[in-house]
Amino acid sequence: MNNFHGEIPRFLHRGLQYLGVYGNQLRGQVPRSLVNCTILVALDLGNNKLNDTFPIWLEKLPNLQVLILKSNLFHGPIGDLESEFPFPELRIFDLSCNGFTGTLSSNLFKSFRGMMNVDEEKTASTSTDTDYLYNISLVIKGNEYDMRITSIMTSVDLSSNRFEGGIPNSIGSLSSLVLLNLSHNSFRGHIPAEFAKLQALEALDLSWNRLIGEIPGPLSSLTFLEVLNLSYNHLAGRIPIGKQFNTFPNDSYCGNPDLCGFPLSKECGNKNESPLEQDDDDDDDSFFMSGFTWEAVVIGYGCGMLFGLLIGGLMFLLEKPKWYVNFAEDIAQHIAANKRTRQKKRRQRRGLRMN
Repeated sequence: MNNFHGEIPRFLHRGLQYLGVYGNQLRGQVPRSLVNCTILVALDLGNNKLNDTFPIWLEKLPNLQVLILKSNLFHGPIGDLESEFPFPELRIFDLSCNGFTGTLSSNLFKSFRGMMNVDEEKTASTSTDTDYLYNISLVIKGNEYDMRITSIMTSVDLSSNRFEGGIPNSIGSLSSLVLLNLSHNSFRGHIPAEFAKLQALEALDLSWNRLIGEIPGPLSSLTFLEVLNLSYNHLAGRIPIGKQFNTFPNDSYCGNPDLCGFPLSKECGNKNESPLEQDDDDDDDSFFMSGFTWEAVVIGYGCGMLFGLLIGGLMFLLEKPKWYVNFAEDIAQHIAANKRTRQKKRRQRRGLRMN
């Protein structure tokens, strides 16, 4: 948070454990000499003007736990991983607000052991050895905080880039992950059902992507989930209910017109009337109307008009002949009898369903 200009020095000491230059005006590329800093634990280059591709060679650093490249001019794909176990100790992975593109390799997350099965009791008992005196800036549940790094803080933030393709199922193996933000990208496909394994997850943001399909029902088992944002995708179907899903507001789902169910006002189907009842009411009319076309309507309207004029003329000349009055009364009685019969049939059907 100074006003440093220029580039990061090319040659850095091998004994470097922490490099934090967040919030400056630094330009250029990430110095390649960092690959020799084998005891480097935290690298925070966020909020500068660095213009580079992803420094894939950092995967070789065996102790790197914090990698923050957010809010720079990084671009291009992540690239192919060379190590068998890349980033083995990584706990905080923040690439947000850059120009990264391409798809995410499933192998990228498979070796993030620092986000798997973190034992809170063990880390609490050794906090003096594993917590660090330096701070970082993280977006937590929609708000940015300056916070001290702790050994149980785990976060993946890839938001506001141009990633595409499917979301890797391997993210579901990060069982100790607390924050996951993949919003404002071009991810496609379904929400991985494997996310239900993220039992420590407190915030999940997948908004502003191109995700399709239903919201996986098993996600309702995430009892620590406090913030959920799935808005502005192409999701469809019923929203899961139960536990934390009963607490999320409408804003968590807006921009998905095909979603239904609580807390949205759009219901999934008509709960007030069954399809059978609707068929009972409309079966005769629908059968009658199914054969209608516009040609039939025009012909019928014309014939009826001629017939009406003829009958009207006869009535005017003959002054309501008795045969016509009887004919009209018979038609009216027949219509009324048919109506009573249909009503009786509907009552009988409803009575059978209630029994």
